[in-house]
Amino acid sequence: MNSTRIAFLKGHGTENDFVIIPDYEGGLELSPAAVARLCDRRAGIGADGVLRVVRSAAHPEARAMAGEAEWFMDYRNSDGSIAEMCGNGVRVFVRYLERAGLAGAGDLAVATRAGIRRVHLGKPGPDGAPGEITVGMGRALLPAGEVTVSVGERNWPARNVNMGNPHAVCFVDDLAEAGKLLDAPAVSPASAYPEGVNVEFVADRGPRHVAMRVHERGSGETRSCGTGACAVMVATARRDGHDPARDGHPVTYTVDVPGGRLVISENPDGTVEMTAPAVIVAEGLLDASLLG
Repeated sequence: MNSTRIAFLKGHGTENDFVIIPDYEGGLELSPAAVARLCDRRAGIGADGVLRVVRSAAHPEARAMAGEAEWFMDYRNSDGSIAEMCGNGVRVFVRYLERAGLAGAGDLAVATRAGIRRVHLGKPGPDGAPGEITVGMGRALLPAGEVTVSVGERNWPARNVNMGNPHAVCFVDDLAEAGKLLDAPAVSPASAYPEGVNVEFVADRGPRHVAMRVHERGSGETRSCGTGACAVMVATARRDGHDPARDGHPVTYTVDVPGGRLVISENPDGTVEMTAPAVIVAEGLLDASLLG
């Protein structure tokens, strides 16, 4: 791109925050170092990750999905690494499309590295408040095998859940047990997660109501993780004896995160849906030199 200024926006979903880069025709190269600079909270804009908005037909990883989804969410973690999916990111991505006049209330599809995600964008409320966004998160996979998570000298058994990206879900009596999560928890066996893992710690709050903390692969502890909340809901439902495919009816849990609240449902066909807010908080121009 020849311009010395590049448009950006900043948004968050339950305080999981993102820099949004509109790049419809895919002409902008984002190196891992450039993404890390953008996400730096002191020397850059500051975020848990970057959402690049690209037409599916213009991106080699998404062209096969262009017939179903016009837009591809090119998501990067704050360290510059590429991720398959981000549940909070999808909602913020769709909120951007709405703001830019590229989508309206109703149903739409978004292409991601984990496949097509179906989204319902709610109508604005009577007071003009943005409508909530429901994302079809696909089916949870529950790989077999025992997994252990360690923080310092503490160890917990974990449930292996894959929501298009990998998760290890641990149940604790108190979320403070997880200690400081800015350093990555150790997970064993390493062979269970060859490309790294997101780790969730979960404590009960009431009937079908839990709270969680999360260490995201490539980002550290964040205020929220959408795929993590879905993994937590599925792991908790199984712990509690609920299996919608067996029982024939959906089950819904409320999942509190440090940045807010998400409502997660699992349906008898195995699909998981996430409903929560998403907000655009700023837009502006960044100097292209920040991208190197």
